[in-house]
Amino acid sequence: MRCFIAIELPREIKDYLFDLQSKIRSRDAKINFVAKSRLHCTLNFLGNVDDNLLKDVKERLSKLKFKKFKVNLENVGVFPNEDSIRVIWIGLKPANKVIELQQKIDGELLDLFKKDQEFNAHLTLGRVKVVRDKKKFLEKLKLEIENKEFEINEFKLMKSVLSKDGPKYFEIEKYTLN
Repeated sequence: MRCFIAIELPREIKDYLFDLQSKIRSRDAKINFVAKSRLHCTLNFLGNVDDNLLKDVKERLSKLKFKKFKVNLENVGVFPNEDSIRVIWIGLKPANKVIELQQKIDGELLDLFKKDQEFNAHLTLGRVKVVRDKKKFLEKLKLEIENKEFEINEFKLMKSVLSKDGPKYFEIEKYTLN
């Protein structure tokens, strides 16, 4: 089964991000926005995991110790860069706390899954299919982001099931931070 490790977002943060998505909607770009119910912060995408390996992952994650912490929404950004916009995201600050948690999780699973990319503490808002007018579109992304704070007191091991209506996410296990 396809699995990933994520931080769920509080309802008020999802509501705010959903409102931001509506401000970003544009005739200057075709964007597949992440559904409000599926907004989250991915800490680690594990890919296809068989049942035997899943048991080991759950056991290792249950031993992980990390203190809960607070973060704020930061700025709007794009991946990979402004010349080739593929993803629109919102940053989290302080990013170092999210990165520390992600690295601790990575450390627990290092021998089970290869690490293939650098981690960036962010929330994906949408995937860009086409940009018709890059200058206008980039101007639209210059939004004033409210300094919304929320506590990260848990992370989850999730299952992703692909369907014609987009991915469906299911919680496998929840891990509480101290």
